[in-house]
Amino acid sequence: MTALTINGQTVEALPGPSLFDYAEGLGVQVPTSCRKQGKCKECMVEVVEGMEHLSELTEEERHLKGKFRLSCRTSVTGSGAVRCHTMRRGNMRIERRALGLPAGNGALKLDPAVTRSGDRILIDGEEVARSAGPIYGIAMDLGTTTVVLRLFNLETGEIAAEASFENPQRFGGSDVMARIQYDSDNRGKLLMRTLAGYLSHAIEAFPVDPRTIYEMVVVGNSTMRDLFFGLSVYTIGQSPYRSITEIEMAEGKRTGVHSADTSLTSTGRRCLLPIHPNARVYGGPIISGHVGADAAACMLAVDLAHEERPVAIMDIGTNTELIVGNRRRILAASCPAGPAFEGGAIACGMPALDGAIEDVVIDSAGAFHLGVIGGGAPEGICGSGLVALMSELIRTGRMNDLGRFEDGEHRITLDAERGIYFTESDVNELAQAKGANVAGLHVVFSQYGLDFDDIGAFYLGGGFGRHLSVEASQRIGLIPNVAKSRIVQVGNAAIEGASIALLSKARRHELEELVRRVEHCRLETHPRFFDFFVEGCQFKPVESMPQVIA
Repeated sequence: MTALTINGQTVEALPGPSLFDYAEGLGVQVPTSCRKQGKCKECMVEVVEGMEHLSELTEEERHLKGKFRLSCRTSVTGSGAVRCHTMRRGNMRIERRALGLPAGNGALKLDPAVTRSGDRILIDGEEVARSAGPIYGIAMDLGTTTVVLRLFNLETGEIAAEASFENPQRFGGSDVMARIQYDSDNRGKLLMRTLAGYLSHAIEAFPVDPRTIYEMVVVGNSTMRDLFFGLSVYTIGQSPYRSITEIEMAEGKRTGVHSADTSLTSTGRRCLLPIHPNARVYGGPIISGHVGADAAACMLAVDLAHEERPVAIMDIGTNTELIVGNRRRILAASCPAGPAFEGGAIACGMPALDGAIEDVVIDSAGAFHLGVIGGGAPEGICGSGLVALMSELIRTGRMNDLGRFEDGEHRITLDAERGIYFTESDVNELAQAKGANVAGLHVVFSQYGLDFDDIGAFYLGGGFGRHLSVEASQRIGLIPNVAKSRIVQVGNAAIEGASIALLSKARRHELEELVRRVEHCRLETHPRFFDFFVEGCQFKPVESMPQVIA
């Protein structure tokens, strides 16, 4: 008999029935389009314990590696404990909102591309359908880790529904380079098809007929966007790291409405989605390299095209995007931080799910006080918890600026009962992630000719940036030591920018114009990048810029 736990629910399992069968019995919804035939590849689970108690990989699972299985092809074979979860966990903290944005966006004039003339549904004046029913559109922020959808009534501009879930493409790797490699090594566009399946379930769960959805605006980093549209991403993983759309534009091969930018257009049918088959699916323009359409959308959200002050936008994650500028000049860079900020590559790391340690305080007696998402028992530590822990270790003198424990230990225990600990190896992962970000800050600011104190506003984007302690982040040197009044933890600015582009043709055109003016900084070509990186790996405040280099 095997104790099988799926999404936190446990049942005694016998050989024979599949994990999918047991999930159904527990009331756990497992995404599927083929109803347990092994064809749709959607019913993946991640096995966190007890892989040795499961049946051998089947032919239908040959695309999976490591700890991932298809639940409809897998059954228990022995006695022990098996713990797994679906790729769509409902208790993950995903940032859906943007806060503290410039007031100018609040007066957005409703001007969608989809309009009505009697019973004729038009996109940019061309008929795509006939219907007397409502007109809806979707804005989507397609992240490496999470996906956020907003459904809008395009005749009123009101949000009709929202959805969010983990990006199921994690089976291809936790970062963009791993997914580029996976997509290049495996035929059949499995990453695209798997995501399309999950998106279809989310769209079908909306309280509207999917065929009344006539446009979708998609933003994401360059890799995520191009995978969604079924493009090869091989060139994004090879120096000089450019999307096919960038290469085509540089060679003069782009025609029509996209001849002067890197945006993409497809249809609901070609994107394998249940929306109206003639619906337009618009992929926002990417800036350059790994600075993608999500970063471009952030510029729209903070109204950078009309900003007089120099401002900075930093969306910290597996691939951190950094934008600095105002309406006259804009610089951008991508910082390859790796998965540490999202709990990856950390011994007891985990995403921002219930059970993740998100805050740490060390009292005068040296005891750890843990803040846990959901308020229950800790199961691991997420990115914001790592930053808080490092800050407390530095503050209390238990760790030095170089990331070494002062007492000669190589690891500390946060919760002995549950085996949650933190090692010097974890510190090294965090140091390298932080070093890449700090190097990016130094390179972009130096090339712009600005000091950190010259910034009028420092926007921290994304879910990770929204839940960081600013004080802890500045103590360990993750963000510059600028006045706290200038730091705006803006949340999901990318979905806000995508929403603006969906609701306003004028603002969408503004975005396309704005992207063409951005100067891309390639960090690895800067003469002092390595020096900046090494300095950034130290856990000390970033007080001021080094001497400007022409």
